[in-house]
Amino acid sequence: MLMHSIRTKTMLLTVCAILIAMTVATVFSAVSVRDLGKRSSDQILRLLCETGQKNLDSYFESVEQSVETVSSYAQADLAHTPPEELGAHLARVSEVFEKTARNTQGILTYYYRIDPEASAQETGFWYVDLDGEGFLPHEVTDISLYDTEDQSALVWFTVPKATGEGIWLPPYVTENLDVYVLSYNVPIYREGRFLGVIGIEIDYRTMAETVDNISLYDNGYAFINDDEGNIIYHPRMAMEDLRGERKPKTPEGLLGEDNFVRYRFEGVEKRGVWLPLSNGMRLNVAVPVSEINQSWYGLIREIVFVSVILLILFALLALRLSGRITKPLRDLTEAARQVNEGDYEVELAYQGDDEVGILTRSFRQLIGHLKVYISDLNSLAYADALTSVHNKGAFDIYVRELDTLLRSGEEVQDFAVCVFDCDNLKSVNDRFGHENGDVYLKASSHLICRVFQHSPVFRTGGDEFCAVLQGEDYRKREELASYFARRCEEISANAEREWERVSVTMGMSDYRPKEDRCVMDVIRRADGRMYEEKRRKKAGR
Repeated sequence: MLMHSIRTKTMLLTVCAILIAMTVATVFSAVSVRDLGKRSSDQILRLLCETGQKNLDSYFESVEQSVETVSSYAQADLAHTPPEELGAHLARVSEVFEKTARNTQGILTYYYRIDPEASAQETGFWYVDLDGEGFLPHEVTDISLYDTEDQSALVWFTVPKATGEGIWLPPYVTENLDVYVLSYNVPIYREGRFLGVIGIEIDYRTMAETVDNISLYDNGYAFINDDEGNIIYHPRMAMEDLRGERKPKTPEGLLGEDNFVRYRFEGVEKRGVWLPLSNGMRLNVAVPVSEINQSWYGLIREIVFVSVILLILFALLALRLSGRITKPLRDLTEAARQVNEGDYEVELAYQGDDEVGILTRSFRQLIGHLKVYISDLNSLAYADALTSVHNKGAFDIYVRELDTLLRSGEEVQDFAVCVFDCDNLKSVNDRFGHENGDVYLKASSHLICRVFQHSPVFRTGGDEFCAVLQGEDYRKREELASYFARRCEEISANAEREWERVSVTMGMSDYRPKEDRCVMDVIRRADGRMYEEKRRKKAGR
């Protein structure tokens, strides 16, 4: 009886210990997964919104640049054109406008309209491309039939005349074409007097297609509103409603200053993020909260399900295995604590084929899934969108980790820091446009990665890159530096276009254990050498 009583007590104690340990592990894991899921969903929403913002702003800026280019030409041409030769001036501007419009995506119409008060003979021109076959002249609206001081009509003409500056107008229906468009318009002056308006109308569908490409989960979507809270485009609203005089309003929750909001729309609770666009509108990305929660609810259900199954198995076998499972369960509890604290480098040594082994392997798989999930998120958050190398955030983390290793007193592998600066980026952007500037940056980044292929490369600024050389790259650093300089010269010599000429100045410095207190000391020294090299280049011209 005594033996039986001790076995019973041992079994009960083991079962209780297992129950407590698994409960703690499950709770810790569930809380960790919940917090991680919420943070991850916010990061993904923000990244999607930022990507959409960059794509839309890039497009809007290309349209602005096209209009500003033509208006600058027109103003310069007017300076030496007599009033009686206004028709010849319009013909010259028309030729420039046609070339510019052909190189700008999504343009539906372009025009140069003369104020009837400035000229009774010349009305200007209007070119239209409705079928994508090319721009054709179209009969112009008779502006003399309108009151050009009334900004409620003929808005593409009256608003820039009243404001005196280039302006984006909210979507409107082009009366003569019955097409829904956005436009950017710039007023033109002759000797300080208003002469007319130069503008471009873009197809509303071009903007809509960009917004439609932003999606998340099953029912996530993006939409755009103007500065007054009117919804300009929504993928789930009829075009007739958006084109009407009483446009639908943005939910109140999205009109505040906080970028991340939680609100209700049509009875559904949603999580949203908004960012401003360069033309004064707002881009919003929204997802039902239930779908966000579902992503981590599923993981928690799996954790709970696995835990319950394992508890049943352990209870059935506790009489025989109570002594053997004590240590593995303690290890699992410690692993759960580490996961809850954010440490996913968990080592579970138990390899048995019993219930504890099953639990250990399941937990290992769960940690593996979480690490892959976190790795995927980190790759999105810390990659430079243009060049695909690591971004400034990744560089800061890398430096902090390396500093921590240096302060720990452990032996650190020798390393060197290379700082790179693209010499002609501003000139390329100013002369050939930011799209070709991006080509120049990509080519520079590709060359750096190709030469220093065993080293992490980071984009630390607009035209600045940094690489940390270790191992083989460190041992061959001088040889690689010389090779890099030669490749820059070869590429520049063989390039046919200015933006294909890669001119990158590099400064390199080794880590000096007795002098350098932190990695930043090495970076500053490399940065100084880079600037010395830039001065040497300028002096040698």
